[in-house]
Amino acid sequence: MQAVRTADIIPFPPRKPAENSQSDRLTTALTALDIAIAEQRAAVQAWRQSLTELRGVVGGLGAGLTEYRDSLARLGTQVASLNTDAKAMENWADAALASGN
Repeated sequence: MQAVRTADIIPFPPRKPAENSQSDRLTTALTALDIAIAEQRAAVQAWRQSLTELRGVVGGLGAGLTEYRDSLARLGTQVASLNTDAKAMENWADAALASGN
């Protein structure tokens, strides 16, 4: 069997050597590095701002928890007082029932 030729293969033209290719690559790399550093500076600044906001939120949360704890302490005192009053009334009722009056 004979091979049938169906297409002509055209080779790519050879690359021309670029002038100052190392210098261009270095310039490109330095430019990319400058951009990356600028982006990192912006990211660090945003992170610092977030930390500042977080500090404020955590401070507010701490103040809220302190207020809540104080409120629970007041409530505990009131409940203890009511418990004392309830026991006194119970003792009075028990005494009244025992005396038959």
